[in-house]
Amino acid sequence: MKLEHSYAEALPDMVRAAHGEEQPDPQLVLLNEPLAESLGLDVDFLKSDEGLKFLLGHSGTAYAQAYSGHQFGQLSPVLGDGRALLLGEISGQDIHAKGIGRTPFSRPGSDGRGALGPMLREYLVSEAMHALGVPTTRGLAVISTGRKIQRDRVVPGAIVVRTAASHLRVGTMQYAAMTDQIKPVADYAIARHYPGEDYQGLFRKVMHAQANTVAKWQRLGFIHGVMNTDNTTLSGETIDYGPCAFMEQFDINTYFSSIDTQGRYRYGNQPSILGWNLARLAETLLPLFDEDPNHAIDIANSTMAEFTDIMNEALDAEDVQEVDGDITVENHKQNPDSPITIPRNQPLDKALKQTTDGDLSYYLELLEAVKKPQEYHPDLSNPGDLEGFLTFCGT
Repeated sequence: MKLEHSYAEALPDMVRAAHGEEQPDPQLVLLNEPLAESLGLDVDFLKSDEGLKFLLGHSGTAYAQAYSGHQFGQLSPVLGDGRALLLGEISGQDIHAKGIGRTPFSRPGSDGRGALGPMLREYLVSEAMHALGVPTTRGLAVISTGRKIQRDRVVPGAIVVRTAASHLRVGTMQYAAMTDQIKPVADYAIARHYPGEDYQGLFRKVMHAQANTVAKWQRLGFIHGVMNTDNTTLSGETIDYGPCAFMEQFDINTYFSSIDTQGRYRYGNQPSILGWNLARLAETLLPLFDEDPNHAIDIANSTMAEFTDIMNEALDAEDVQEVDGDITVENHKQNPDSPITIPRNQPLDKALKQTTDGDLSYYLELLEAVKKPQEYHPDLSNPGDLEGFLTFCGT
């Protein structure tokens, strides 16, 4: 499989070469054949033993990407792909494998592995978001590794392979700024996503792209759960489906993530958190806005001042009510363009528990259902009682 490596070649100090660990008994669980074909990937090859080695990061050169991130408001200067590898690029899309084992960016004590349940969760929810018209990374494949790993209990290990317009994040720009690489990284981001823009234009385009995506989240009652700067992409795509969930009765203070102990990323706070994250992006671009620091700050402030209007326009375009109204459980008969089927929390949780025990039948039923959000499904089209319901990141 011949992939490009434009990111690693243009920005060698932003990556570390790495390979996926050997797996005892890798098996292809899911392959998104329509997505593979749309990218020009050979489906038969991906199903072969050599294709499996490719998806596991065993053949060719792969890279762990460097980035920083404000996690729940606290800066971590060096994060990076601690359990993931960029396999390369094809048709303008990254091919990225997560759960492949330790990398040069793995934290102490981390095994770098993924569990089957969370990998299947990312695959299904990202496909649902795609069907719902939300910019998102997408699931290309899920591979079971044949390895048992310790989480809250011993569970089967797995890897998810996803595609993305890129993995450039606000956190990428933060790392670049702290390591004197902001200009080449910003130039690469412009060339890849927003050709012809200057640095202020780059910032403004990211604002618009992200506001559009978050407004679509708000319409659907989607709660990301970890809106850290390392999970805020420059392309505007939704990334990282760890502790995400869908609100099923309207309440702006709803959140489900077990690690969001203060509700920082609760439903009603997502637009303002996006603004906070974008302000961190503006800080990285100050040296590129103008050589005069004072003038650079003026440019950043004046551009950032546009955010409220941009966000409100995006919310209006999605017909999101900010204070009241039922978002996820809309009356489908009165609002025929609204989705009736979404990955509701309890059925998905039930399906993932069954997959962990070796039964994928219910999961596969839900996977097909979420690809058709306008069609009724008995489990996915009615709200559940989510009192006390929690989601977990699965790392």
